[in-house]
Amino acid sequence: MTVLALLALVLWALGCAQRGILKVRWSPLYWPFLAFLFVASIQLFGRFTTDHLATREAVVKLLTNLVFFFLAGQLLFTESGSGRIVKRLGLIVTVLAFALSVLALAQVMTTGHGLIYWSVRTPFGPFGPYVSANDYCGLLEMLIPISVGFVLSGSSHRVPRVILWLAVGVALASVAISGSRGGAGVILIELVLFGLIIYRHRSRGNWNLGFPLIAGLLLVSVGMFAWMANGGRRADRALSIFQTDKSIQVKMGDRFWVAKDTLRMALSHPWLGIGVGTFETAFPPYMSHPSDLHWTHAHDDFAEGLAETGVAGGVLLLWGLVLFFSLGFSHIRERLRAGWGWISIGAVVGATGLLCHSLVDFNMRVPANAAWFVVCVVLATQPGSWPDRSSRVTRESASGRTEEFLN
Repeated sequence: MTVLALLALVLWALGCAQRGILKVRWSPLYWPFLAFLFVASIQLFGRFTTDHLATREAVVKLLTNLVFFFLAGQLLFTESGSGRIVKRLGLIVTVLAFALSVLALAQVMTTGHGLIYWSVRTPFGPFGPYVSANDYCGLLEMLIPISVGFVLSGSSHRVPRVILWLAVGVALASVAISGSRGGAGVILIELVLFGLIIYRHRSRGNWNLGFPLIAGLLLVSVGMFAWMANGGRRADRALSIFQTDKSIQVKMGDRFWVAKDTLRMALSHPWLGIGVGTFETAFPPYMSHPSDLHWTHAHDDFAEGLAETGVAGGVLLLWGLVLFFSLGFSHIRERLRAGWGWISIGAVVGATGLLCHSLVDFNMRVPANAAWFVVCVVLATQPGSWPDRSSRVTRESASGRTEEFLN
């Protein structure tokens, strides 16, 4: 991924040189990202880390995500106001979510939970191309809202909308059948958040049209879930998301005490932390409960990030979160005037969902999920791409139309 990111950066630079134009779209989120990378670099080169190799690997991953973050901001919004590239991305995301869900469901139907691509065996309960259903759901939590936004935007004129809704329904069913409690809970949060945004910002006529489609989507998802859960171990796995037996309580209890011990580790290294990427090495001496499990991560990205970077990193993380929410949930009406505005709103919902999941898991430590997260953040917070109110008023007065939402 690092090589591909750097290659894409070089190609972008060559394209700028060929056109003789270098125009960089700046985002306020660059500042906390660069500052966080600076803190990690101080840990690496100043030897303020408990595992130099792990910190070096983490710095490389941060650089890779920074390149993806930068390139997404430059490449997705090259045509001011048209949003053609964003619409294409919405279609790609919809196809990707459907393809991944079909792969995951096909593997479950034919091999159960044990083989990836019908050939790679792993004991960790894999789902789709991931060794963990929680990581799979982390990706789908970002792809599904963007897919919903793509359908609501009415951007596809060649594919019937009912087919697109069915594709989204299959993706939702795959999350249900995965057995991930975190995934199921986050999808519910995202549906509620999306519903509130739709209810608040759509016109009555379009709301009356969109509500039956959303209700039908949920019914299709429930039907797919019931069909896939019919029988044997698959039923036990899928229906376990609704159970609270003792073993599940122990697992959740493990996550709580690990998060608590992680915060205790943060107090022991308050200023610069233990070093990015070093949790696996540094955690064992701080374990307060005997366990035969090998904890590679804290199952809480926020607690782990605070332990690894201390107060310096914690302040930067808080700064980034404040910027994300302030930019992501502002000017919603202005964005929805654009044909691709719902795709941007879907990115806001997807990134928010993954942040919620990060309270009980470590999706930010999964390279593919982290890369998609920074792309979602760009789609959600790129202020230069939103149509301003003055231009909208001019267009509306010229055409003599009242406010409309594309659907």
